[in-house]
Amino acid sequence: MNYVTVKIYISENDTYNGKSTSSFIVQLLREKGILGATVIRGITGYGPHTSFHSTKLLRISSDLPLIIEVVDTEDKIRPVLKDIKEIVPNKLVTVQSTSVVSNDFSF
Repeated sequence: MNYVTVKIYISENDTYNGKSTSSFIVQLLREKGILGATVIRGITGYGPHTSFHSTKLLRISSDLPLIIEVVDTEDKIRPVLKDIKEIVPNKLVTVQSTSVVSNDFSF
């Protein structure tokens, strides 16, 4: 099987249809039968506008970077990418080939 990893780079404060973008995307992925998704919160980062965000600023910066990471077969991921692009049209989305060493998804 050909597995891929999708990474979707967004911010904590991003919303879509009145809901947090990360929650909306994770729910969509679950409904589409994708094996799993993980939302990772960055502790420091900046984007194309070079605004610096960090947890070290006494939580003044509440718009920290998030990465939604998804792994599944290419056949299952490709159709969902169109939906993701509509939800986050101006955000970075990457797709990479992935070698799966273990596929015991019982965690």
